Amino acid sequence: MKKSNPKHTSSYKPDWTPENSGNEFAVRVVKGVSKSELTKNDKLLKRKNLSVDEYVNGVINFNRNILARTITLIESNNSKHHDTAQEVLKSLLPYSGKSLRIGITGVPGAGKSTLIEMLGLYLLKQGHKVAVLTVDPSSTVTKGSILGDKTRMENLSKEKNCFIRPSPSAGNLGGVTRKSRETITICEAAGFDIILIETVGVGQSEVTVRSMVDFFLLVLIAGAGDELQGIKRGIMELADAVLINKADGDNDKKAKIAASDCNNALHYLQPTTKGWQAKAFTGSALTGKGIPELWDVIKKYESFVKQSGLFEQRRKEQSIEWVFRMIEDSLRDNFYNNENVKKSITSIKEEITKDKITPTIAAEKLLKIYYS
Repeated sequence: MKKSNPKHTSSYKPDWTPENSGNEFAVRVVKGVSKSELTKNDKLLKRKNLSVDEYVNGVINFNRNILARTITLIESNNSKHHDTAQEVLKSLLPYSGKSLRIGITGVPGAGKSTLIEMLGLYLLKQGHKVAVLTVDPSSTVTKGSILGDKTRMENLSKEKNCFIRPSPSAGNLGGVTRKSRETITICEAAGFDIILIETVGVGQSEVTVRSMVDFFLLVLIAGAGDELQGIKRGIMELADAVLINKADGDNDKKAKIAASDCNNALHYLQPTTKGWQAKAFTGSALTGKGIPELWDVIKKYESFVKQSGLFEQRRKEQSIEWVFRMIEDSLRDNFYNNENVKKSITSIKEEITKDKITPTIAAEKLLKIYYS
């Protein structure tokens, strides 16, 4: 450490020193920022509240800042934002519904994010506008989220015709957010004709994603033991195609064997789309191998469901399901936010853990409290 100049130290008069301290210690008191200056800066930094028309026009004209703010608005749990959010969504509906919605799921470590980046870059070269909606792993304790998808898709995030929106899952199983459907509507209104939705892991959330997309892709990897281990039959049935990823180098042969095993399994499963036989094939998100083939499969599927009328039929069914899912969510929130329920739930939990009442009786007691 550089020593202070003794001459300077002896002549320097500090504003404050502790009792019995030497010349080596001193505190200098400086003038702070005035209240008027703080108020002035606050006004400059404070974001302007947007009107419904400003939100709508910003989205339609693909203003990235307003697009992000609109999604934040509809994701907000603040009751003050609800009416504005619904007005914005209502105004955007006529501009939505024209995209192809693709859901992508798979076991952890299957390379979903890398695959999405390669597919996204490929689609951009084909002249498409791509929106990527990803769901981050959130803590079930803190409801926090890493929001690291933009980091994992660094090249894709730099493209002007791409928009990546990581959404906290708030502890939901599998990571699907309640607001995903509204986010899709907003992105479609902004002119994105391809919507890619990535889910975290494999679980009940995949059923939810299947109910909001047109095409559903399951991503697996070879060389990690039994490729079908941990994949529930129901998840396989949801898939319109299966991609065995990381089919490169020494793993290529294993990937082909895994694809053959998957095709054998798919042959005996009830297809999720009537008349469409899901198939497994290999690819490598790292090298780009299989990406054009994947897109060809998706386009053939799109052509098939549109010609057969299944595309429009499924979209209508999804809208109806959306209504009832929102009712369920609203009732659930209303129940847990009920003051009487909140006061009683802790004591009833204790009664359950001490075997004083059964879970059935506990549920009945809470419902009686709610309805009383």
